[in-house]
Amino acid sequence: MVQVNSVRQFYENFVPSCTIYDIDCPDNSFRKITDDGKYLISFSRNHQELIVYRPTWLSFSYKGEDCDSDALSQRAKRFDSFFIHLYTVSLATSNEFICKEFFLYLEGLEFGIFATSTALSHEAPATEGAVNGVQCIERIVFHLVRLEDGFVLDEKVFCNDFVNLNHSMGVFLHEDLLCIMSLRYQAIHIVQITDSGNLVDVRIVGTFCHEDDELFIGSHIQVTEGQIFLSGIKQRLLSYIFRKHWSEETDQTLRIQHLKKKFYFHFQDYIDLIMWKVQFLDRHHLLIKFGSVDGVVSRTTEQHPSFFAVYNIEKAEIISFFQNSTEELYYLYEQFCDHFTASSRSSLHANFISSHSNNIYAFDQLCVIKNRASNFLQFVKKMVSSLPYTCQSQSPSPYFDLSLFRYDEKLISATDRHRYSTEHPIKFISRRQPHILKFKIKPGSEASGSDARPKRISSFLFHPYLPLAISIQQTFMQPTVVNIHFRR
Repeated sequence: MVQVNSVRQFYENFVPSCTIYDIDCPDNSFRKITDDGKYLISFSRNHQELIVYRPTWLSFSYKGEDCDSDALSQRAKRFDSFFIHLYTVSLATSNEFICKEFFLYLEGLEFGIFATSTALSHEAPATEGAVNGVQCIERIVFHLVRLEDGFVLDEKVFCNDFVNLNHSMGVFLHEDLLCIMSLRYQAIHIVQITDSGNLVDVRIVGTFCHEDDELFIGSHIQVTEGQIFLSGIKQRLLSYIFRKHWSEETDQTLRIQHLKKKFYFHFQDYIDLIMWKVQFLDRHHLLIKFGSVDGVVSRTTEQHPSFFAVYNIEKAEIISFFQNSTEELYYLYEQFCDHFTASSRSSLHANFISSHSNNIYAFDQLCVIKNRASNFLQFVKKMVSSLPYTCQSQSPSPYFDLSLFRYDEKLISATDRHRYSTEHPIKFISRRQPHILKFKIKPGSEASGSDARPKRISSFLFHPYLPLAISIQQTFMQPTVVNIHFRR
């Protein structure tokens, strides 16, 4: 690790130095450059087709003696000088659309996971086992695609369900295991991706936890019509909370009072909890976030109380439980942040994404925010609101390494999110030489616009190891502006 970090210092002087503004490129929705740098993923504007490119390095020739001229040839200013079109493949049917913000990548196998869905229905039909108030999508399809040639290897379909596909939040990939959070039916689907390209159902955690739970209950318990049982995961949660509070007092009288206050008083609140989000911590443990139905419907989860549980898949039991205001959970996140994020990383480059657990500058930024917080409890809630971690949501580019560069994280960061644009270029300052500007990234047109223009949104796609980046600026009722930033 130390050796690779030393090599990365090379990037202090190997930076993007040239920008091609408003490059002539296909009218696609660009999603991501894969973490191994082999593919640029994009979708057609009608969200029906997957379009994949191979990043390449610009090469061109000059006639004459003035080969050091700053002017690039018109041929060099074309999109296909940087990205070679590999193929276009149709993924969605006529009434389905590709979710443009969903994409996960298995680097070793070079498989991509994509999602298509029908339109969201706000008036979900009442269905047995479904959570009231949660929205419904008639059909969601996850496609496993071999990126080498665009061949669709396998599909997994969810009907009349709801999975949060926004920024891949409802799905998590760890090695060859995929977990999909069904919000409507409160089930965690664990799927294995085989080397041959098959999606194999491993287990569903929700109504039942063990593989034979349904068979056991069906053969031992006679269920009458209208009788309602708590789900297996909810029973295990209540059991853990009860035993936790039981063990906190040894005196029998005090124990009863303690249980009344800590458990029975909040019993209905615990009953009403639903699973919001999930991630793998390793192959045997899940981190599950619980909250109210209102939090899912409003999508403002920070404003609602939430809880976190660590679940052992093989033993089918809860082994830890925290409220989102618990300082213990925050300090675990502060000291061991990489343990939450590393399980989604398969790329060597991704192991060097800066966090407050592995980078002193990121830790200093966190300390500044913590010291400025007027309410520590609210600070804790805000920090842990990012858990469970969103899979493959950060760029491994060395230009986001906080040990090498300093930049305004309100305008740009390793996290895959849209940002509001400003009129001024984004500056990357040397960390070792605090007053030295290393390079600038300017989204949008070359000429500065007026502040009266509508708000502009920018997104950035960085290559994981080359000095190459794409900036995409979108303005309401105006054409999208795509710039390419590279080193000449």
